[in-house]
Amino acid sequence: MTPAAIRTRTLPHLDWLESEAIHILREVAGQSANPVLLFSGGKDSIVLLQLATKAFRPARFPFPLMHIDTGHNFPEVIEFRDRRAAELGERLIVRGVEQSIASGRVVLRSPDESRNKHQSVTLQDAIAEFGFDACIGGARRDEEKARAKERVFSFRDGWGQWDPKNQRPELWNLYNARVAPGEHMRVFPISNWTELDVWQYIAQEKLQVPSLYFAHRRPVVRRGGALVPVTELTPARPDETVESLSVRFRTVGDISCTCPVASDATTYEQIVAETVDATLTERGATRMDDQTSEASMEQRKREGYF
Repeated sequence: MTPAAIRTRTLPHLDWLESEAIHILREVAGQSANPVLLFSGGKDSIVLLQLATKAFRPARFPFPLMHIDTGHNFPEVIEFRDRRAAELGERLIVRGVEQSIASGRVVLRSPDESRNKHQSVTLQDAIAEFGFDACIGGARRDEEKARAKERVFSFRDGWGQWDPKNQRPELWNLYNARVAPGEHMRVFPISNWTELDVWQYIAQEKLQVPSLYFAHRRPVVRRGGALVPVTELTPARPDETVESLSVRFRTVGDISCTCPVASDATTYEQIVAETVDATLTERGATRMDDQTSEASMEQRKREGYF
């Protein structure tokens, strides 16, 4: 599928999604006293930056950018994050799980434990530190069943916790961002988008993304039906065979829990075609920490996760 074909076939639908997301971003800016946009350098937050640019430029964004860094993120993504924020000239706040470990707020059960779920603590501390009353994120309903329960404006109590039964109605796309001191909103402007919508929009807008999203060769092992990248954080086990395969990442989270998929896609058009044919969601196919009940998304969201 050529870029022209993508634009011809999807522009009306993407226009509607873009318009809705821009409206949501402006609602956050209009109703919240101190919002922040969560920017990790991943594809969904890249789309959020483009939408914010269309919503507020040529003025500065009415909120800073913030990333909660596990300390185990892919270096290509961190480099992209810093470069993109600098290009936009926007303030980037970075708070790390390392800081939470050093202060005793996070205690790992073992040195090699995944830090992914512990981001909740660091995020909550950052919200309290800066007094944010709204956090704009790139979560989408199609990613995972717990996220499908989210409102666009997701209310969080004074402990940062999410209760799916204690959310506000959003009839006729009317949003209520009023919160008491200590409470806040998590706002998801691209909640109604799909992974396919995201890639079609990236292709249409010609947005840059980290190189990990495109096919490249890297050492992997097959483990539990997934391809696990062989790194210092995720070494091969004695009984595993290391293979060099052509892979790409559908999502670029913490190295300790993010798996690539076999792929030869080196262009946006090829990624779009692969996404059309995919039978598993990106998290279901590539996130090791979503596979156990202990680390279920709903449980983590109730504890303050994104």
